Amino acid sequence: MKQPPLSCEGVLNEDSITTRKTNIKHPMVSFFHLFFRTCAILVYLMCEIFSSRFIVCMVSIILLLSCDFWTVKTQSQSITSSAESRIFWLGLIVCPIFWILFFFSTIISFQIKWLAVVVMGLVLQWANLYGYMRCKVGGKSDLREIAKGYFGAQLFKQMKTTEEP
Repeated sequence: MKQPPLSCEGVLNEDSITTRKTNIKHPMVSFFHLFFRTCAILVYLMCEIFSSRFIVCMVSIILLLSCDFWTVKTQSQSITSSAESRIFWLGLIVCPIFWILFFFSTIISFQIKWLAVVVMGLVLQWANLYGYMRCKVGGKSDLREIAKGYFGAQLFKQMKTTEEP
């Protein structure tokens, strides 16, 4: 039997029950957002263990990445809570990092046949990330200008703090 959440004093806290229920309003969207991305990475890592057929592995990975691409493009608009937003951005940022590591590992290990799969993973993952970064910072503004403004402001702030006695 599951214990109800308790406050610091050991008393039943009904607010924490309500908070837990409302943190993720669309759990299926959050689940599938991470599911397709994680499965594509796991299939890539374990493909040669389970199957010696390259084509089967490649098609499986591309299908998973395509499902993820579709999920992000069509279903992510229903993300409303801050918890869902954190899950969404975490998946959106972390997974392309894995594909970058896979890219360098395929080049270093001379597994050229896997390079096409890794490039597809990079393209689909980065397309999602780039599109949502453009939406986040504004469609009309240039990302380079925003980065320059941010780093300029940080440099100015650092110079200002070092000048003060």
